[in-house]
Amino acid sequence: MAASGSVGTARATLTGEHPAVGPEPTPRPVPPPPRRRRRWGRRLTRFAAVAVLVVLGYFAVTFLQVWRASTWDDAPTSDAIVVLGAAQYDGRPSPVLEARLRHALMLYRNGSAPVIVVTGGRMEGDTYTEATSGYNWLRARGVPDEAILKEVHGRSTFESLAATERFLDERDLDEVILVSDGYHALRVQGIAREVGLTPHVSVVSSGDASIAQMGREAVAVGVGRVTGYRRLTRITG
Repeated sequence: MAASGSVGTARATLTGEHPAVGPEPTPRPVPPPPRRRRRWGRRLTRFAAVAVLVVLGYFAVTFLQVWRASTWDDAPTSDAIVVLGAAQYDGRPSPVLEARLRHALMLYRNGSAPVIVVTGGRMEGDTYTEATSGYNWLRARGVPDEAILKEVHGRSTFESLAATERFLDERDLDEVILVSDGYHALRVQGIAREVGLTPHVSVVSSGDASIAQMGREAVAVGVGRVTGYRRLTRITG
């Protein structure tokens, strides 16, 4: 029997025949050790936590800046007083707009600037623009026509201030006193600087804004500083 097996093996060797061999199995990928995966998971969690804290801290600081700016009363002698627009009712200024106009009139009479710029366009369905409403109110209180300039097309703070900068620049004027409500102060100052004005801000009221108003302004200022106020206005309309 042993001799027969030896003969068979020798024959296979001489004829070049080999026993059939199946395909080698594909090696399975070796998963990373569980410890390494846990380590990466912890790192991502820490990174996300730090990012959230940084964002929250940034907006918290911005909120404090909005709150502090709400008491600004910076009214040195300037080229023009700019009244930010607000609602009007068929040519009659709303209480918010009238308060801003009264404040601007006081600054004008105190000699802070020789010109008042009234701003604000017409909302859908309105007969008057916000600027025309303000113009009529000031004329009725003795401000001469040549001391009032109107910006009548702006439908946002950015549009109004950008247009104001263009026609003041034609007159070689750039230093302005912005008149608006306290919670609005920091944002209007930032927008004015972006469009090329040299702004001061004299607020109408301080301490009257709600936490929600301050919060919205903090978000607007925080995002506007990063993206630019022009882009923010395009995004938000």
